[in-house]
Amino acid sequence: MGAFSDKVFEVVRCIPSGYVTTYGDIARSIGEPRKSRFVGYALRNNPDPSIYPCHRVVFKDGGLAKNYIFGGADAQRKLLAGEGVPFADDAHVDIARCRWTPGSDALGRPTDIDWEAEMAE
Repeated sequence: MGAFSDKVFEVVRCIPSGYVTTYGDIARSIGEPRKSRFVGYALRNNPDPSIYPCHRVVFKDGGLAKNYIFGGADAQRKLLAGEGVPFADDAHVDIARCRWTPGSDALGRPTDIDWEAEMAE
């Protein structure tokens, strides 16, 4: 894989179970805000979906990928539903309830802060 793909897969690897992010969110997080389509191209070459959960990447409106490489939108929907991701309808996740932003933890906190130490008394 190239440097761009390596950056994409590093972000995808961090998406927590039960959450999704968008192609654009990934592109912005790696410093390439105008290359969300290229994020999708990179994910088509996923070497191991058990390590890089690309099913957790959706369109900005929460739409599933019709051409999800590992079985289409139905397979993507089953994987996300199995993780407890809420859906707005059959073709869209409820993005407002399950969006994860790269560079934050599952609670939306920046990852560059030691929250345990910050919150300790």
